[in-house]
Amino acid sequence: MWYEILRFAHVIGACVLLGTGAGIAFFMVMSNRTQDPVLIAHVAGIVVLADTVFTATAAVFQPITGYLLTREVGWPLLEGWVLVSLCLYVIVGLFWLPVVWIQIRLRRLAKRAALAGEELPAEYQRLYRIWFVCGFPAFIAVLAIVWLMLTRPDLSL
Repeated sequence: MWYEILRFAHVIGACVLLGTGAGIAFFMVMSNRTQDPVLIAHVAGIVVLADTVFTATAAVFQPITGYLLTREVGWPLLEGWVLVSLCLYVIVGLFWLPVVWIQIRLRRLAKRAALAGEELPAEYQRLYRIWFVCGFPAFIAVLAIVWLMLTRPDLSL
């Protein structure tokens, strides 16, 4: 029973990370296409909240449930697919943490432009490009982790 609870929690966490990441990306990209500072400030505010409530929570619980699952099943943490998953998880974090900071800055810049009745500043455009580029390796790494969890390939050396 404990194994099933842990596995369920771990799978739900993976779904939250993947789904929230995809949803955030979609809404940020779609709002950015309008170049409307009012809309972007609103959407970026929701995105920052979603990242805080959903992504951060799942990001904390994923390694905990993953560790408990490996103990329950008896897999060593250095088992090929587990180790690769952990390395990919670190990569996701290295891209995600700056993205969170960028989203907060994008929200602030859009809000400032909206209040002043101005266009989005050059700094917004530069940060948005960085945000956009950082999303690809993080999203691909999350997909790879899900694939590794599902297939558990033999990656022994």
